[in-house]
Amino acid sequence: MPDHAHSSDPAVQTQLDRLAALSPGRDILGLERIAELCARLGNPQLQLPRTFHVAGTNGKGSTCAYLRAILEAQGRRVHAYTSPHLVRFNERIRLAGTLIDDALLAALLEEVLDAAADLQASFFEVTTAAAFLAFARIPANDCIVEVGLGGRLDATNIIPPPAVAGIASLGMDHEAFLLAPEAGTPDDPAMRIAWEKAGIIKPETPVATLAYPPHVRDTIAAKAADVGATLFPEGDGWEIEQAGDAFRWTSKLGSVAPPLRPRMAGAHQMRNAGLAIAMLRLAPDPRPNDAEIAQGVADAFWPGRMQRLGAGPLTALLPPDRQLWLDGGHNPDAGVALAKALERHAPLHIICGLLSNKDALGFLRPFANRIASFQAVPIPGHEHHGPRELCHWVQSDLGIVDAQPCEDVTTALRFIAEHRPAADVLICGSLYLAGVVLDLNGEWPI
Repeated sequence: MPDHAHSSDPAVQTQLDRLAALSPGRDILGLERIAELCARLGNPQLQLPRTFHVAGTNGKGSTCAYLRAILEAQGRRVHAYTSPHLVRFNERIRLAGTLIDDALLAALLEEVLDAAADLQASFFEVTTAAAFLAFARIPANDCIVEVGLGGRLDATNIIPPPAVAGIASLGMDHEAFLLAPEAGTPDDPAMRIAWEKAGIIKPETPVATLAYPPHVRDTIAAKAADVGATLFPEGDGWEIEQAGDAFRWTSKLGSVAPPLRPRMAGAHQMRNAGLAIAMLRLAPDPRPNDAEIAQGVADAFWPGRMQRLGAGPLTALLPPDRQLWLDGGHNPDAGVALAKALERHAPLHIICGLLSNKDALGFLRPFANRIASFQAVPIPGHEHHGPRELCHWVQSDLGIVDAQPCEDVTTALRFIAEHRPAADVLICGSLYLAGVVLDLNGEWPI
């Protein structure tokens, strides 16, 4: 699926238009183009501050948010490169704690695009080079880099060995790219995904991971052993113990004394926080103390991940006693995590849109028993499953009779408010849809 970006700033939009015209309009895996592009720009990837590199299928963005919040609670200046953006392209590049401004963004994109004119560089390669250029020029203590797609051949993997690498939840997604036939790769799909993600592990780099099934764990362990990296996995190295809405973090390297209370909902977010803490425990000094970790875990927020929407035009369409939630999960593993997060909720009215390359039933099946009614919507500007098609699958395969297509999110909310019994509402299925929702409700990420 090609990336899309628009800006209200004319100078930024001029460069985004250039990027759309020059790039192939699709994801391309490989390090040759990004290496050449960075070389033309003076190799900014070699001039980054202390760096944390995070891969995974789900949860890597949240893990980055926890890392940043804890480091900032420590008083450090932190750069961050994440993707995709939800509303504004600027969300991808955070400089010393603040989203990049339009003037600097336009200038950086122009500089990178001038250098990339004959390379057929992809959207993500150009934006990655722009981020590295900004990070090399603006002083900061730390730099957090989120993998875009996969790991081994992702453009971010051009960086030298980071201070610490982290691998979050693993599952099936982007199969067309990550399971493409290639000699010397694992045949088992889960092992192949793990092998691709483990490609960010570099010589003598400490690596924190979540716990995985044995064959997946062994794939990552083998990669770490091959390059002499130190592995710090959940279970054998560290663990969390959930207690209501809080958790404790313990490890072979010491524990965090106070109970930790994340702002973000769901047990999966506690594990993401645990992974961030594990990465910081592996990092060279200065390391955060327990109070700074607790503050960062409490402060961390990543929009579009089981987010309760605040007052705005969309929430105003529902009665005041109904909550409106938003989640950008879009693959089967995200569906499992969402099911766990919804265990404490009564059945909800679901508004869902999914890209055409996503496993719709695989995503929806884990929380089918929490669906009071189902409203399918399109995703503007992207190839998506048709709303009628989605409703047919939900009715025939999941047995949810109350399912109807709607032309957009606003129409779906009005339909629920007027025609369905009182219950909270969840909008889900796509980060692109999440961006549309945040824009409509006036809740731009900051």
